[in-house]
Amino acid sequence: MRFTITDAVTWVGKRDWELRRFHGEEYSTHHGSTYNSYLVQDERTALVETVWAPFAGEFIEHLKTVVDLERIDYVIANHAESDHSGGLPQLMRHIPDVPVYCTANGVKSLKGHYHQDWNFQVVKTGQRLSLGSRELIFIEAPMLHWPDTMFCYLTGDDILFSNDAFGHHLASEGMYNDLVDPCSLMEECIKYYANILTPFSALVKRKIEEFAGLGLPLKLICPSHGTIWRDNPMQIVTKYLEWAGDYQEQQATIVYDTMWNGTRRMAEAIAEGLNQADPSLTVKLFNAAKGDKNDIVTEVFRSKAVLVGSPTINRGYLSSLGGFLEMVRGLGFKKKKAAAFGAYGWSGESVKLLTAQLKECGFEVPSDGIRALWNPDGDALEQCRTFGREFGQGLAG
Repeated sequence: MRFTITDAVTWVGKRDWELRRFHGEEYSTHHGSTYNSYLVQDERTALVETVWAPFAGEFIEHLKTVVDLERIDYVIANHAESDHSGGLPQLMRHIPDVPVYCTANGVKSLKGHYHQDWNFQVVKTGQRLSLGSRELIFIEAPMLHWPDTMFCYLTGDDILFSNDAFGHHLASEGMYNDLVDPCSLMEECIKYYANILTPFSALVKRKIEEFAGLGLPLKLICPSHGTIWRDNPMQIVTKYLEWAGDYQEQQATIVYDTMWNGTRRMAEAIAEGLNQADPSLTVKLFNAAKGDKNDIVTEVFRSKAVLVGSPTINRGYLSSLGGFLEMVRGLGFKKKKAAAFGAYGWSGESVKLLTAQLKECGFEVPSDGIRALWNPDGDALEQCRTFGREFGQGLAG
């Protein structure tokens, strides 16, 4: 599939309507994705990125209908991750001597993935590659979100090929941001940021400021996944700056797992108390064993507080909470409050262990949490409501 972006730039990527899991099984993609590859044709021709390996053969055959492969002068590898570079081995068998432009870390990553010694050309920020009347300007962006990451900017057409930054997993026939549902688009964007880019927020802010300092005009942002930003492309840049600033909304998220519904009933009572303390507070509840973990993480990213609950099992807590908290720990959310709760029948260690884990995740934990013995009755549930009210009052302070 191809379509013309400008007189010089053609999209030659792949829509993947069926994709439902990404990064192995780590990330959910409810609406598929795209692998965006861009062909830039001036006096000389550059291919910016390829596609994921399962589509490499299809990609090469489509590319041949757009350009004689022998006419490709340069391959630009903004990122070595397999969903970007998976088409390279097949492509380079056709054009083995064509230079591959990437960062120094890109060389390491590509050799590590494919064990090939292609004609690598290492570039640094500010370096330019002439295509004739246009130039590609390279911009290193390490740890956004891999060490090898870079952007490149096309003069004349004023396009930023932004790699994973400003991208999202959304397959659509309309390949521009103004041709898709804006709510679905922004939901996928914040999910992508929350689950992938949050640990690098300080770097995100610095890189945006660095690019702004170059004073380059910007008409289009062409990411590696999802739709192209042509209608007010700066809107997603503005959102990134907002999300990078220890983001939170007027929301609290309750995440729990339950065995015989005691902890669930505690969660619902705590939610009532939170809402009584502040009716303007949005409160959302999720069962960690049943909900999509990336969607739940996104809601935690939005929240100013998270409450986590589990009954005690084998002197610990339920495994779904263990996986969830490990994800959250790695993402490094900041300036959020947290508390633990849970029902128990024998020993009751879950709340203490969850409290310790929440502290390890970097949350501010203002209390030791709340426990309920066996199946919570009316008095116990009222204590949960009181706990929720007091915790909610603390959020206003």
